[in-house]
Amino acid sequence: METDTQTFRLGHAADADWETLVRSCVVQIGDIPTGANLGFVYVTDTLDGDLPLIADRLRDATGVEHWVGTVGFGVMVGGREYFETPALVAMVGALPEESFRILPTVDTPGDPLPDNVMNWAGRANPVLGIVHADPRNAYIADILNAITDDTDAYLVGGLTASRGKQAQIADRPTEGGVSGVLFGEDVRLVTGLSQGCSPVGGIHQVTKADDNILIELDGRPALDVFREDIGEVLSRNLERVSGYIHAALPIAGDDTGDAFGDGSGKDPDTESAGESGDYLVRNVVGIDPGNKLVAIGERIAAGDRVMFVRRDGPAAAEDLDRMLADVTARAQGRPKAALYYSCVARGPNLFGADSEELKAVQAALGDDVPVVGFFANGEISKNRLYGYTGVLTLIL
Repeated sequence: METDTQTFRLGHAADADWETLVRSCVVQIGDIPTGANLGFVYVTDTLDGDLPLIADRLRDATGVEHWVGTVGFGVMVGGREYFETPALVAMVGALPEESFRILPTVDTPGDPLPDNVMNWAGRANPVLGIVHADPRNAYIADILNAITDDTDAYLVGGLTASRGKQAQIADRPTEGGVSGVLFGEDVRLVTGLSQGCSPVGGIHQVTKADDNILIELDGRPALDVFREDIGEVLSRNLERVSGYIHAALPIAGDDTGDAFGDGSGKDPDTESAGESGDYLVRNVVGIDPGNKLVAIGERIAAGDRVMFVRRDGPAAAEDLDRMLADVTARAQGRPKAALYYSCVARGPNLFGADSEELKAVQAALGDDVPVVGFFANGEISKNRLYGYTGVLTLIL
């Protein structure tokens, strides 16, 4: 596919060796935009070992100096999703040289950023970074917060997803931490988050817990509360809740801000996820009927809040439409390009096998807006780690 835009162009290809895929992408990209200096590249994990070669070949073929990217269980472009096949998507664009900086890998919280990044941050006042994170690193959340502490930039993106090498590109091959690109305040961006779940009950106070085990909610046995929320039918056979019912941790004080880079300040332009607010979804990992306990995939303590949510196609589609309407309204015009990161548990699993999720994104933005991204092992929005979500960022 060839997409004709003012400053961004893309290409994509599948079902061939990496060299053939690169050649096809370069042909589709066609005339390189004047001043093009930033590229995004995503590959499926059947090409995980070839990503460094792919990035080098794209750099040589396009003349675009700076590249960022990673590996996904699937990749996406426009209204199409690729899974279980060698596939490559690439997008190149032109931005002012001083408007962005490549973020090299940070693998330990608090490690100092390179002088060239920090000196630039002092001049450019970065407001947003698009990043890729290695899921093997247990300190990703702390690293994200440390980068923001150093630069004032909020971070969005996705976790590398591969059954092999967890490869990333940040001008050079890398892995093990967080890498990507930071944007200065003169680049206007809009970002939004779509949840793949919807609440099945109210928000509960954790009154007793042990590590990741819910013992009491609202002063009652946790399993009793859980059964009430999910309903009588599911309660008859609790084995059916696996993969369908999840725990959600509400986030307090998540307010909508103005668009990044519009001079209105540092508030990130994200919106809360629907009427029930923003929340972090975690798996229900165990149920003990005898002791009326519920175990979830997150440490929790008395005083925290929790609710239960269901994950299904209709809920995900409804919230995706909500997010797309909100983001396009805040964009106030046609985007130059878009990046979308979706959980691997979404895509065909929630929306259907005919690339329905990406078709919805493309239709909302317009057929001539280049869109690339990947299906991730977790998503990043406003420095938080999510699951079952879609994160959209528009470059305006």
